[in-house]
Amino acid sequence: MTTLIPPVFQSLPASLQVEGAVSIALEEGIPIFRAAQSVQARIEALLQKQTDAELTPDEVAELDHYEEIDDYLSFVNRTIRNLYLTSSSPSASQ
Repeated sequence: MTTLIPPVFQSLPASLQVEGAVSIALEEGIPIFRAAQSVQARIEALLQKQTDAELTPDEVAELDHYEEIDDYLSFVNRTIRNLYLTSSSPSASQ
């Protein structure tokens, strides 16, 4: 069995609105956590700016923080999916 190690945050982006920053969708009956549309739009804007010009140090840090959040949401989603699959497998109910 693989041990999942959660990512560790040092801080959150100052531009991240904590309220409404994450959306939840059901996929095959499993809740999946994603960045809200407003957060995704900000990330896309930073990535576009990064291809067109150089980001400021604050913008680089912000993008790095968003990457950490994405890693964390991926971890949470994998953990939930693995727990669901483990608990719903035929061998788990024996």
